[in-house]
Amino acid sequence: MLKQFEDKMQKSLDSMANDFMTIRAGRANPHVLDKVKVDYYGVATPVAQVGNVSVPEARTIMIQPWEPNLLKEIEKAILVSDIGITPTNDGKAIRLNFPDLTEERRKELAKDVKKRGEEAKVAVRNIRRDANDFVKKQNKAGDLNEDQAKDEEDKVQKMTDKYIKQIDEAVDAKSKEIMTV
Repeated sequence: MLKQFEDKMQKSLDSMANDFMTIRAGRANPHVLDKVKVDYYGVATPVAQVGNVSVPEARTIMIQPWEPNLLKEIEKAILVSDIGITPTNDGKAIRLNFPDLTEERRKELAKDVKKRGEEAKVAVRNIRRDANDFVKKQNKAGDLNEDQAKDEEDKVQKMTDKYIKQIDEAVDAKSKEIMTV
């Protein structure tokens, strides 16, 4: 009965985890390009689908497009994106060199991670409210008696606590990764 609400909580957690992948923590991570779209014959297409994205060194991402005429489009897409790295175009491939993060930038990113974690917690709490409303409606309709309704609400709270804990752990892990020099 509460499976749909647990699925929604899991989606909130997954969404936050995907957001975390796009935050760069000093090391080159191809996932920072996940939200960068290239105009490919009039269609906004992810960079990973128009070329080979590799990490030849710890602080470098290399993008080799399958079609050489896409170099300029990829370069333009990266420049207008919010990843904050200027691409280097050598005529065959594009390189993104990740500079060392300053202490100030690390703190900024850690703060952003905490903010995204709070947003995920709010989403989970909203789902908890919806689940509790659902249980109350079931109770009023006579589908559940008082004891069953109480048990269901306890299950909802346990489920909420589980996801809040997972969100806190993910935020702590990502913050630690960002602050590690």
